[in-house]
Amino acid sequence: MAQKPSIPKGTRDFNPEQVAKRNYIFNTIRGAFKTYGFQPIETPSFENSDTLMGKYGDEGDRLIFKILNSGDYFKDLRKNDTKVAILVSNFFGVYDKILRSINDDYIFEDLLIESINAYFKDETNEIKALLKKTFMLFEKDFLEYENLNSVGKETVKSDAFQVFYNEYLEKYFLNSYANTNLISEKALRYDLTVPFARYVVQHQNEIEFPFKRYQIQPVWRADRPQKGRFREFYQCDADVVGSKSLWQEVEFIQLYDTVFSALKLEGVTIKINNRKILSGIAEVIGASDKLIDFTVALDKLDKIGEEKVKEEMLSKGISEEGINKLQPLFNLSGTFESQIEGLKSILSTSEAGKKGIEELAFINNAITELGLSTATLQLNVTLARGLNYYTGAIFEVSAPKSVKMGSIGGGGRYDDLTSIFGRPDTSGVGISFGLDRIYLVLEELGLFPETVTKNVAVLFINFGEKEALFSLKAIKQLRINGINAELYPDAAKMKKQMNHANKRAIPFVVLVGEEEINSNNYTLKDMGSGEQFKLSLQQLIDSVK
Repeated sequence: MAQKPSIPKGTRDFNPEQVAKRNYIFNTIRGAFKTYGFQPIETPSFENSDTLMGKYGDEGDRLIFKILNSGDYFKDLRKNDTKVAILVSNFFGVYDKILRSINDDYIFEDLLIESINAYFKDETNEIKALLKKTFMLFEKDFLEYENLNSVGKETVKSDAFQVFYNEYLEKYFLNSYANTNLISEKALRYDLTVPFARYVVQHQNEIEFPFKRYQIQPVWRADRPQKGRFREFYQCDADVVGSKSLWQEVEFIQLYDTVFSALKLEGVTIKINNRKILSGIAEVIGASDKLIDFTVALDKLDKIGEEKVKEEMLSKGISEEGINKLQPLFNLSGTFESQIEGLKSILSTSEAGKKGIEELAFINNAITELGLSTATLQLNVTLARGLNYYTGAIFEVSAPKSVKMGSIGGGGRYDDLTSIFGRPDTSGVGISFGLDRIYLVLEELGLFPETVTKNVAVLFINFGEKEALFSLKAIKQLRINGINAELYPDAAKMKKQMNHANKRAIPFVVLVGEEEINSNNYTLKDMGSGEQFKLSLQQLIDSVK
């Protein structure tokens, strides 16, 4: 029996109508990008793993799709298995040597170092230090070994090996993440921003800074599929690198407003925060060393609620006293200006926080003066967006309240992302449009224009070889005039050809028979009204154009 075809979860096929609607969104966004002066680039669908790993935080790294190396990618793992066996054997060799020497006049630590150097001579100093730590944890039990009964001796040996396993083998050899590099050197891109940073550094001598680029390409994330969340999806990004000017943030807010207004998607909310605000809050509550844990938890406020966020912060080691200091933050509401005033009180002792307030106030004042067409700018002080590289403004765009949907766009300022690739002090800021979610919102609200899915305007009915050739001459002229036209390929029954036109929602058909050929005219039928007209070629062109 033939295997039933399927596609991976979180991916989709798109029919012609869906592709036409997606292209409508792409073209609208692309047009706005060009209007604002952005230039297009493209990067490969996959990057070297070390380009992507470590750039998105622990949660992001786990969602990166790895690509298996070609060839015998298990070879290095098999070598690793052999090494593990040797290491375990050496472990017990050291262990037994120490046990046999307990009653001798050896100094425990000297004996340990001597044994490790003998049995693990090929290992790095880091690993030797870890092994020494493992054995030293059991120094007391080693020295009292002779006084233990058989059960006690087995316990000491078992406990020592457990630490050796957890602290050494698990970390360096048995950990799936540690072994990933042995079988995978490349990965599908997780977003477009990190590859863009790599592009900027690699091509820095060819780029004129500030550099404004846009990029519309698919990305991949090993996420749990759900409504509006897919494993393969498109991002539509615009970034500026080489400028610290806050006018860029102002322009990006205007760009969001321009695109959503063009799509007739009114009532969109552009939420903004600043990473310096979050750093200031972490400083005030005594959690500066846990900034990432703090922001990741805070970013979940809308999804899991205040109490769950507090529980997560507690589990990450943030003190209850510090969390209690956050209460004014959770209660902050009102206009942009009133929230700014509230933040001034909360962050009065934080220089970073005060800088963040200053930047937010500048952006808000500019947008107030310039105005927005259909979108609303809103300050959201709990907005964090868990990506590690944001350093200034943070954006997140919400669909109109009548639609239940996650964010349909987001972005922010990253002051030093390119330094990870060897170019420090190159500030950048960028935003992204979530094509797939925007599609779902437009579909739910019925905002796609009817003309979007119209493809072929005219179908010529095929009555035979002579009629088909006469029709193709007319079709050529229609196409020159920008009219989508085609000939039904087979001289099938007329009813079948008409049904074909109806099923494809083709608005016009043209009938060419002996009479039309002799008079050099065409019979045009309006499939909506059923009316028919005898027309010259030029009249035909004018009628359907």
